[in-house]
Amino acid sequence: MTLSAGIQLALFLAALIAAVKPLGWYMARVYQGQACGLDRALGWLERLVYRLSGVDPRREMSWRTYAVAALLFNGIGLLALYALLRLQGVLPLNPQEFPGVSADLAFNTAASFVTNTNWQSYGGETTLSYLVQMVGLCVQNFLSAATGMAVVVALVRGLVRRSAETIGNFWVDLTRSTLYVLLPLSLLLAVALVSQGVVQNFRPYQRVALLRPTSVDEPTKDAAGNPVVDAAGKPVTEKKPVTEQWLPMGPAASQIAIKQLGTNGGGFFNVNSAHPYENPTPLSNFLEMLGILLIPAALCWTFGEMVGDRRQGWALLGAMFAIFVPLAIGAIAAEQAGVPAFTELGADQRAGEGQSGGNMEGKETRFGIVSSVLWASVTTAASNGSVNSMHDSFTALGGLVPMWLMQLGEVALGGVGSGLYGMLMFVVVAVFVAGLMVGRTPEYLGKKIEAFEMKMASLVILIMPIVVLVGTAVAVLGPGLDYRATDTGEVKGNLNNPGAHGFSEVLYAFTSGANNNGSAFAGLTANEPFYNTAIGLAMLMGRFWSMIPVLAVAGSLARKKYTPPSAGTLPTHTPLFVVLVVGTVLLVGALTFFPALALGPIVEHLQMTGW
Repeated sequence: MTLSAGIQLALFLAALIAAVKPLGWYMARVYQGQACGLDRALGWLERLVYRLSGVDPRREMSWRTYAVAALLFNGIGLLALYALLRLQGVLPLNPQEFPGVSADLAFNTAASFVTNTNWQSYGGETTLSYLVQMVGLCVQNFLSAATGMAVVVALVRGLVRRSAETIGNFWVDLTRSTLYVLLPLSLLLAVALVSQGVVQNFRPYQRVALLRPTSVDEPTKDAAGNPVVDAAGKPVTEKKPVTEQWLPMGPAASQIAIKQLGTNGGGFFNVNSAHPYENPTPLSNFLEMLGILLIPAALCWTFGEMVGDRRQGWALLGAMFAIFVPLAIGAIAAEQAGVPAFTELGADQRAGEGQSGGNMEGKETRFGIVSSVLWASVTTAASNGSVNSMHDSFTALGGLVPMWLMQLGEVALGGVGSGLYGMLMFVVVAVFVAGLMVGRTPEYLGKKIEAFEMKMASLVILIMPIVVLVGTAVAVLGPGLDYRATDTGEVKGNLNNPGAHGFSEVLYAFTSGANNNGSAFAGLTANEPFYNTAIGLAMLMGRFWSMIPVLAVAGSLARKKYTPPSAGTLPTHTPLFVVLVVGTVLLVGALTFFPALALGPIVEHLQMTGW
């Protein structure tokens, strides 16, 4: 990795760490019901929400009631978004007159945005109206993020409370997350993005003349509309002049702000954060990357504040960085190394004026290699599917890093809420293993970790790999290949690449879905019934089958008495414990996914280097 790349990474991490304490302190006050400043301005709105919804904010819930409320709320959101997508053609704010979305794509999209995944099997500017983008997708960006934040706060309460039967009120946690955290941060980021040129309007798409008219080759068709072929069977083409283009418009900045801050991802436009209307400048690129990891990192400080020991929060953040930073450096180094085959062919792999060489395929020249790969690492370390480059065009090892960051469970730093409660499940396992090694009852923050907690933590950790590996296996056995004849008679399938890379595309898709990430290897054609249904189910299982055991752990810990630390208590704020947690995460990820990775990116790298 070059010096310039190191400086860029260091500046990003410095800005992120600088924001951890103030935002973490603020969120701790929000969730503890203390004065936070905005309660003076928005307190009346919070009380109005409770009054209109019939919620008593003083009434707390058991973990089972909390789980039912979360499932019920998100289930209603799923149905409402599905209905919006299907009825889009007859609803207002649809200047391009887009029709309703097909049943399988509507299910996939509704599941995607309700689960905080934002996987997109469609092109935003060619499929969805302004109404669906705002009332459907943008609203779910807020609510799905707030759900994850509510669950982790419930888990923290379980660690803090003693001999208690309740872990808080889901409706209060959801409302306060949205009103006091996500909404004000999104407003600030949206204004900053508009200042950089991100569009925010309701205008119809604009047709403009090209400064340099060009032409394209289009297949010639006969009177019946069939393609014309020559004697050799190849399609006959003709030159078609292109003198103008359509420029998409819409309320993009408001949705982009919450998609990043809520670690939702997705894109208002098809090419996502590589689109100049979503991410026009290096400054907007930096702010959006910072937004992705801002809340997950700050929640570590919130955790330390709420449990009464800030060292615990720093230990968790240290474990997250110990995983994220080396992998990000590895990905940058892999892309800067370039593709050996290009060098052998005499191709120029220079990244640009004053930059070192490397693999620029699929990357925007205004960002270059380092910002593109750092974004890929950030977005897959978090539960965020936005991309500013095409991961499918990365080198084998460069593409392996984003995939493995997801396969580790997205705990470094993970999604808003989901990253921290996922890491805490690994902490439970690490503490339990440490207790077995020294022959003592495992404890964490004064609470004994027993068989029930270990079983629930194991479920959280194992559900995702099962969904990913089973889904990938089923897809590559046949249903996910979907070979069919094109208009020219050529037989094609959903995979645009054969061999190891094609397998990586399928593995990446189910990894992204089950981990509620949403990014993709673009070589996979996923907008068809099998993938829309299979990945939609993977997203729902990855989200809610993991969330329920987490709440069960919260309820179990809340009922337990506090055990004061003794001379034999394992310190959980030391560098040694950080190493233990990191080792647990890496070991589980390696044992689970190494065989699959060996069939995909690892063997592809060996083929690329000529081994």
